[in-house]
Amino acid sequence: MNAKVTGIVSYISWIGWIVAFLAGDKEGAKFHLNQSLILMIAMMVVSILSAFGGFIALVAGLCSLVLLVFWIMGLIAACKEEEKALPIIGNIQLLK
Repeated sequence: MNAKVTGIVSYISWIGWIVAFLAGDKEGAKFHLNQSLILMIAMMVVSILSAFGGFIALVAGLCSLVLLVFWIMGLIAACKEEEKALPIIGNIQLLK
């Protein structure tokens, strides 16, 4: 897979991320691999928080909508082969 396809596949799901990480162009798509990993971790945390109910679930629901918008932004950037950091969480770097 070339860098563009690797970046796009990394946003699909955890399985897509693993496939992109193992079979894709890691150096060319390292930015999108990192962005999608951070996004998926944030989605998992919000999902866990939504199980508490009450006000926390309301805040988690709003955060889920924000993360959906971030996911769309990241996917569009990967399609355009741009390296635009996601708002708020985009500066976190887990992959080096």
